[in-house]
Amino acid sequence: MRKLLAAVTAAVVAIPAAAHAEPAHPPAAEHGWVTSTLRHMSLEQKVGQLFVTYVYGADATNPAAADRTANRAAFGVETPAEVVDRFHLGGVVYFAWSHNLDNVRQIATLSNGLQTAARGTGAKGEVALLISTDQEQGVVQRMPAPSAQFPGSMALGASRSADAARLAAEVTGRELGAVGIRQPYAPIADVNVNPANPVIGVRSFGADPALVSDLTSAQVAGFERDARVTAVAKHFPGHGDTATDSHTGLPVIHHTRQQWDQIDAPAFRAAIAAGVDSIMTAHIVVPALDPSGDPATLSPTILTGVLRGELGYQGVVVTDALNMAGVRTKYGDARVPVLALKAGADQLLMPPDLGLAYGAVLQAVRDGELTERRIDESVRRILSVKYRQGLAGSPYVDVEAAVASVGSTAHLAAVAQVTDRTLTAVRNDAGLLPLSGADRSVLVTGWNNAAFNPIGRLAAGFTGRGSRTTALPATLPSDTAIAAAATQAAQHDLTVVLVNKAWDTAVGDPRASQQRLVAALRATGRPVIVVAVRDPYDIAYLPGVTTYLATYTYTPAAMDTLARVLHGELPPQGRLPVTIVTAGDPGTALYPLGHGLTW
Repeated sequence: MRKLLAAVTAAVVAIPAAAHAEPAHPPAAEHGWVTSTLRHMSLEQKVGQLFVTYVYGADATNPAAADRTANRAAFGVETPAEVVDRFHLGGVVYFAWSHNLDNVRQIATLSNGLQTAARGTGAKGEVALLISTDQEQGVVQRMPAPSAQFPGSMALGASRSADAARLAAEVTGRELGAVGIRQPYAPIADVNVNPANPVIGVRSFGADPALVSDLTSAQVAGFERDARVTAVAKHFPGHGDTATDSHTGLPVIHHTRQQWDQIDAPAFRAAIAAGVDSIMTAHIVVPALDPSGDPATLSPTILTGVLRGELGYQGVVVTDALNMAGVRTKYGDARVPVLALKAGADQLLMPPDLGLAYGAVLQAVRDGELTERRIDESVRRILSVKYRQGLAGSPYVDVEAAVASVGSTAHLAAVAQVTDRTLTAVRNDAGLLPLSGADRSVLVTGWNNAAFNPIGRLAAGFTGRGSRTTALPATLPSDTAIAAAATQAAQHDLTVVLVNKAWDTAVGDPRASQQRLVAALRATGRPVIVVAVRDPYDIAYLPGVTTYLATYTYTPAAMDTLARVLHGELPPQGRLPVTIVTAGDPGTALYPLGHGLTW
């Protein structure tokens, strides 16, 4: 594997790093530019630098009519460029739902248009944007095809390969930088010790603090040293042991201080030691660190006392999205950004009402609650990152170069090599795998995704190897759909069923439809292979299943690797990065961390 990764890495390195990522500059030059720029900025411009928001539209100055309407409702102006100009924004975050991520050419062109708006007349106080997106890979990725679609963090944890994690970050960072996105919100430094975690799960490298630390630091190096974009370790002080989603509620982490030091802190310490430029906060309450009941995002004790004081972190602190319920349950939307700054945050991400938040920070300075010196501290950190990203010079990207490099042959080869290391064979009690070369009919059914179509991709893999294959998507199936799938299974020699968080019958699958589908398929008496395409924990909730694999993701490359492993063309190489516990008995391990079969 190391030789293969070395060969792929060599090909990747031959492709230039993100456009305008300049060599490291002497600290004096950076300090001089930051100080001079800050001196020329008005208070309004300084406050604007603190905010990062979405904007609606695929084009900076000519968005679609619906996007003009959405911008007017949210920001009081019609175009993304006008939003940047009105609020002197420091950053913009891209999403598909805000129509920013249609294709490579469009994204790169949008980035250039927004940078033109940010730079305005080119006056000293007008600064380029730090553009961001959530590109964790796996189940959280924003870039459209043909971008490199790597497996996510838990799959990389299963590989146990820091080299693979670093390469995935490097390629991801290079592609993002090529289209003008210089702040991927990754890597995830959370240690997922709670199998029922509704919001982290496979977004984490695993449940072992040492493993998570190693891969976090590897990805910081891949993003920052190799691809020259800004890594963001998240979510401090650690979101891995919660049963509440901070998007919809305020989680409380009940770790003792000793447990936090042993479980949650190491990965963030590793990220800081690796030189991470940004750390994202979590909207969680950790009484052992701060008994006030305030979420970490608003806690001076946690952000200034622990993160900056105890851990010695001097970089940018970016909040998780301020429109999430976890940070809005205790204080109003006008207070949250002010309290976040008082706590020690620098970048304020996605306030629910940008005008209200921007005005509240300005007023807090004018009233003396926040000093301009405190604002300057945050702006200095943000400007320093922008300088190191080459944004003090030309922030523009080469659109044609972006089209040529994103999804390049070398990048896709890296995806395949990394993914091949991740699949974990958990159970093969019936000795069904690897499949023999016998002619067979195969039903591929279960959970599907419109964007990636894993059912179709896997079915094509069987067909290409000579099987007579039926693809029958059955995502959260009704009783009728379950009966239809069972009828089809009875008419096929083999069924492969994909499941996605089948364990989650509280929110994701309240009718337990996936569990009932698997039971109905098993009841046919025909061989059934169950594949978890997200959380590996599903096996604990699927009694009687004798053949079970975990891919941790449903990308095309993951389905290609799965087809190869099933047919014996590739041995399964992944090992569980978490412990799978018995359903209803979290103290009893069903499959321990490190478990993994091969053939």
